[in-house]
Amino acid sequence: MKGTETLRSGMPLKDRAVLRKLRESCKRARDLEKKRILVCAGTGCVASGSLGIYEKLIELMKGENIPCAVELREEPAVHEAGITESLVGVKRSGCHGFCEMGPLVLVEPEGYLYTRVRLEDCGDIISKTIRNGEAAEKLLYRKQDRVYARRKEIPFYKKQTRMVLEHCGQIDATSIREYLAVGGYSAFEKALFEMSPDQIIAEIGDSNLRGRGGGGFPAGRKWAQVKRQPPGRKYVVCNGDEGDPGAFMDRSIMEGDPHRMIEGMMIAGLAAGADTGYIYVRAEYPMAVSRLQTAIAQAREAGLLGNRILGAEFSFDLRINRGAGAFVCGEGSALTASIEGKRGMPRVKPPRTVEHGLFDRPTVLNNVETFANVPLIINRGAAWYRSMGPENSPGTKAFALTGNIENTGLIEVPMGTTLRELIFDVGGGMREGAEFKAVQIGGPSGGCLTKEHLDLPMDFDSLKKAGAMIGSGGLVVMDNHTCMVEIARFFMNFTQKESCGKCVPCREGTKRMLAILERIVAGKGEDGDIELLLELAETISETALCGLGKTASFPVLSTIRSFRSEYEAHIYEKRCPAGSCQKLRKIVIDPDKCRGCSKCSRSCPAEAIGGEIKKPFVIDQKKCVKCGACIGACPFKAIGAA
Repeated sequence: MKGTETLRSGMPLKDRAVLRKLRESCKRARDLEKKRILVCAGTGCVASGSLGIYEKLIELMKGENIPCAVELREEPAVHEAGITESLVGVKRSGCHGFCEMGPLVLVEPEGYLYTRVRLEDCGDIISKTIRNGEAAEKLLYRKQDRVYARRKEIPFYKKQTRMVLEHCGQIDATSIREYLAVGGYSAFEKALFEMSPDQIIAEIGDSNLRGRGGGGFPAGRKWAQVKRQPPGRKYVVCNGDEGDPGAFMDRSIMEGDPHRMIEGMMIAGLAAGADTGYIYVRAEYPMAVSRLQTAIAQAREAGLLGNRILGAEFSFDLRINRGAGAFVCGEGSALTASIEGKRGMPRVKPPRTVEHGLFDRPTVLNNVETFANVPLIINRGAAWYRSMGPENSPGTKAFALTGNIENTGLIEVPMGTTLRELIFDVGGGMREGAEFKAVQIGGPSGGCLTKEHLDLPMDFDSLKKAGAMIGSGGLVVMDNHTCMVEIARFFMNFTQKESCGKCVPCREGTKRMLAILERIVAGKGEDGDIELLLELAETISETALCGLGKTASFPVLSTIRSFRSEYEAHIYEKRCPAGSCQKLRKIVIDPDKCRGCSKCSRSCPAEAIGGEIKKPFVIDQKKCVKCGACIGACPFKAIGAA
């Protein structure tokens, strides 16, 4: 979905003064929009029909002669059009984060957040909110008989500190003018004209910004290492691959605030002495690719990308590379190999990417969220950044909350926020009153956290001590109905399929571990399987070539450590304590509840249920295929898994 926006006066921007003039013009244009309707156009809401809602709102306002603008219109243009009453901006914003309640529509300045909006609701939004300034009550978020009119009052948002995500859901995601109106490219301007490369690196270093892609390596130190390399071609690469199941933080930034990330990459290029940047994005993120293409085209038109930017000696341009979905390409050397047109496979290190990276040249490689933090630090200073979160892990972190939790979606909180606050305050607790059991953090490379970790601060060092890692920020929350052995099998199956096969420990070791786990969940586990899994895990972790292999066993290790009794029940008792492993389930009929109606027998595809009418029926366990059809067919809830 590419924007059609054009920048007219003073293009391309020839110097700092013209950029400032344009930024002020864009700000005044934004201020003319006395009301703004921000329709979520992130992937989740688009899939639920939000673009149809966007078009319908525009259609209704035009039909009622309400002046509306889908692009920023400068003050002279508004007056030339004869608009004297309040102008309403209708925008396609990025992800609002509250994905569970989409499609979402935010109306400013009132701050009304409308949830699960349908096409037929658009008339109410126009008549009640735009015409009269009142809330359309039936569209407001409700929880436990309480109605929340404004977004800032909703517990999901109230506990957050949205810094990297501050513009997602607040500005038109396809507009450079909107980004300029909220101060866009002012950090790059400051870095270009008021700071030397060493000062930029010192500011990033003093902030202690650590890479948000999983490793947590200090960004300032990495930039300094690239700058120290001998003169010659250098590159800046943004890792937007984001392959962890359940993770969509980087995607939301690329879709909702692409210019923020681009600005961060430009500052990194200025600091390290690079003139070319590459953005590596998953091909499964078509909207992110489209928004980035639009943003890059707009920045080039404005003269913010290209040669001698703003009349200075600095030149910088960007290219997009689409990955084919290989999880291993999230690893630095595999990613750069993929950009070069080679098969995405990691190499032995050293040398590191900072010395020999893309095209064998020194390369700054960070992920989307890391680069999106950079403009904030340059504008507000390292001391401001360090004021949030613990000393060794300052700033904020975006997490993707998924799983058996009330509020799924994208959140941002200060580093050091506890797991309990994330799950029960922001996430709203477990669904349907279920009991919290565990959370998988960091995807296939992460580990399992349990009840004993609920008060654990979510930061790099605390998680490392607990045997887990923050990863890119995916949080899969599980309740007491989840089988932890099956969870380990699921992640091992993912890792085994995604292994590039270059090194034997990962290629063969993960295959062997997966085979053992599959036997266990099928009820064919053997004595010694747990010990063999632990032995294989240790061998793979110590000998695998890259980070994928070294961390492949983490989900298995953490589930054995915290839920060994579940493994033992599967192996020795041929029983799944959670009742979720189909081949270990035993479906039984409670004779006290059975009325002998025969509905279960008629629904059974294996003809495993027999009995007499008006007497309790019985399941033949030898014939039962454990499909569960009888459970759904019983009107008296007399059938269940034992």
